[in-house]
Amino acid sequence: MPHHSLGIDIGGTFTDIVVYDHDSGRQWSRKVLTTHEDPARAVAAGVAALLGEGRLAPEHFTRVVHATTLFTNALIERKGALTGLITTAGFGDTLEIGRERKYELYDLQIAKPEPLVPRNLRLEVAERSRADGGIERRLDTAQLESRARALVQAGVESIAVVFLHAYANPRHEAQAARLIAKRHPKIAVTTSHEVAPEIREYERASTTVANAYIKPLAHRYLALMAKRLDGLGIPAPLLLMLSSGGLTHVAEAQRTPVQMLESGPAAGALAGAFFGRADGSGRLLAFDMGGTTAKLSLVDEGEPLTAYSFEAARQKRFMEGSGLPIRISTIELIEIGAGGGSIASVDEIGLLKVGPRSAGSQPGPASYGLGGTEPTVTDADFLLGYLNPGYFAGGEVKVDVEAARQAIERLAGTLGLAPVKVAWGIHDIVNENMASAARVHIAERGRDPRDYALLCTGGAGPVHAQQVARKLGISRVICPPSAGVASALGLLVAPARVDRVATVGVRLDTGSIASLEAAFRRLEDEARAVMADTGLKLESATTKRLADGRFLGQGFNLVVELPEGPYDDGAECRKKLTAAFESAYREKFSLTPPGVPVEFLNIRVSARAPVSGSEVVLQGREGTGAAAALKGRRPAYFSEAGGFVETAVYDRYRLGVGDEIQGPAVLEEEGSTLVVGPGAHAHVASSGNVILTLGAL
Repeated sequence: MPHHSLGIDIGGTFTDIVVYDHDSGRQWSRKVLTTHEDPARAVAAGVAALLGEGRLAPEHFTRVVHATTLFTNALIERKGALTGLITTAGFGDTLEIGRERKYELYDLQIAKPEPLVPRNLRLEVAERSRADGGIERRLDTAQLESRARALVQAGVESIAVVFLHAYANPRHEAQAARLIAKRHPKIAVTTSHEVAPEIREYERASTTVANAYIKPLAHRYLALMAKRLDGLGIPAPLLLMLSSGGLTHVAEAQRTPVQMLESGPAAGALAGAFFGRADGSGRLLAFDMGGTTAKLSLVDEGEPLTAYSFEAARQKRFMEGSGLPIRISTIELIEIGAGGGSIASVDEIGLLKVGPRSAGSQPGPASYGLGGTEPTVTDADFLLGYLNPGYFAGGEVKVDVEAARQAIERLAGTLGLAPVKVAWGIHDIVNENMASAARVHIAERGRDPRDYALLCTGGAGPVHAQQVARKLGISRVICPPSAGVASALGLLVAPARVDRVATVGVRLDTGSIASLEAAFRRLEDEARAVMADTGLKLESATTKRLADGRFLGQGFNLVVELPEGPYDDGAECRKKLTAAFESAYREKFSLTPPGVPVEFLNIRVSARAPVSGSEVVLQGREGTGAAAALKGRRPAYFSEAGGFVETAVYDRYRLGVGDEIQGPAVLEEEGSTLVVGPGAHAHVASSGNVILTLGAL
C-alpha cells in the first residue's frame, strides 16, 4: 500500500499543504488563503482539493504533521481565554513588576507589555515553600477553594497556579491543581512546575500564564483539526511541531501549547537546514519570507541554533525586555513584519515606509481583488514583472494587476514620483529591512554573513533572496524545489523531540555530582515516557545533556552542552564538567576568571528520536538543457540594468540536474518564483536545489 505523509503549515496569509510519497519520492502541494475565523477550514479545503485530483487516497496517509501561528497570534492580539492566576501571598504583582527594568532608559512614555491576567483576577493564597524545597507554611486549602470559586464566578476559562519555589517542591501546586479540577472540572488548569520548572519567579510566572491563556484555544482548535482530518477519511495520527523543531502528540500539545508558539518558523528553519545539508552546505542563513512575516535563522554544522527562552508579543520588535518572557526550548531566529502582504505608506516626515502592518489574507494585497486597496510588496512585485498574474499560487489566487497598479499610483501621487520608482522603492526597502535584521542577528552571535550561503524559502523568499544576499555580502543563494511550501515539507523531516529542565544549584568543586547524575536520569526518564506515548521505538532515541552554568557570583547563565554521562563525585568527572563549561565560556567571552568555581543552576535534557516514515530523499530530475524549460519572456525591472529588461521565464519543474541559466531570468513554480538578476548564474544541483552564484555588478 502507498505510504504518504501530509504536512500542514498555517501562516498569516497562506496555508501550505504538502504531500510526500515515500515510495516514489514525489510530492504534491497546494497553497490556499488562510481562513482566520476557522483555520481548519482552509486546511480541509486544500486537502480535499488534493484528494479530488484522484492521485491520492486518504487511507494511504500514514502520518500528519502540523504547525501553526495561531497561538502566537492569540498572544499578540490578546485573543486568548479569560485567565486567572492563583499565587503565593505577597506575589500577586509579580507579572506587573517584572524585573523593574526599562527596556528604553530615557523614554518617559514607555509602554510596557500588559500582563495577560488583569489585577482583579490575580489572587493570592497562604502557602510558602523554601528554595531548598522545605515547607515553610502549608497550603491553606479552604482559602484556595475560595479563590478558585471567585475566579470561576468572574468568568475565567483557565487558571494558572504559580507558587513560590515550586520548581524545588511542586507539592502545593499539584495539590491546588487537584482541588480546582475536582471542584471545577470544566476549567483548564496550568501549574508552573509542569510548564517551566526552573528558578526566576517572573519568567516562570510569565510562561505559566501564557500557557494558561492559550490552553482552552489549543484544546478546541486541535480537537477540531483532528475532527476535520477524520472527516476527510484520513486515519493517520496527528503530530504537532514544537518551537524546538521537534514533534509531539496532540495530548502533550494540548497540555503545554506554549511549546508551539514558534512552531511555524521552526519548521522553516528545519527545512532550510535539510535542503542545505543535501548540498553539503552546513553554514546557512535560512531565509523564509511569506505573506506576513520574514524569518531568519542561522544554521551551523547543518543544525539550526537553539535558544532556551524568548520574548513574545514585543512592544518594540528589536528591543529586548519589551515583550513577555517565555521559558521554552526554541529554534533561535528573528522574525520581522516583512512579507508579501506588508503595506507601503508615507510616514509622518514624508518618507516611504514598508510594514510591519500587513494586509494578510483578508482583505489581502490590492492585487488579490478581495477588497484590499493599500499597496503592498506583492503589488509592487507584480508591477516590476517578477510575478506571473496567471500563475500566482499555481493559479489558485486570481490576480487583478490593474488594482495593484492603481494602489501604487495613489501612493506615487502622494510622493510625487513615477509609479515604477515607487514600486522599486517598496521592493528595495523591504529587502533592506530584512538585511538589517539579519546583520543584527548574525553580529550578535559573532558571525560574518560572508561565511554563509543564503537559503530561501516561502512564497516571497525566492523573489527577494538575491537582493537580500547582495546587501549582506553573500555570494551564494540556494533555492530548494517547492520553495513556497518548504516549511510544510520541513515538518515531514523533523524528529520527535522532548525537552525537560530542572533547577539544581550544584557547585562543581564541592557539590554532589551523584545527585546531579540522579537529576539528569530523572529528566531523561520523563522525556522518554513522553516519547513512548507517540508510539516511537525508544531504542532509536538519543539524549543530549546541557546545563545553565555560571561562575559563582554571576547573575546570568550560559547554556552549555555537557559530555555524556554517567557522572560521579570523582575528581576526573568534576574536571571534565568544569572544562566543558570553561571552553564554551571562552568561546563566547574570550577569557575566564581565574580561580572562581563553576555552578550549574539548571540542567536540561533534549531527547530526540526519528519518526517512522520521516525519510525524505531529494533527487533532481535528469537535465536536458534549460532551453526545454523556457516558457517565454516578459519585461522585468532591474535597477542594476537601469530599468526594465526583457527577461527569460522558465518552468522550474522542467529544469533538471546540470541545467544552467544566466540572468536575468525568473524561474516559476506553483508556490514561488525565483528571480535571477543580471550578472547572476544559476545551475541545478543533483539534489534539485537551484544554486545561484552572484557575480560582481
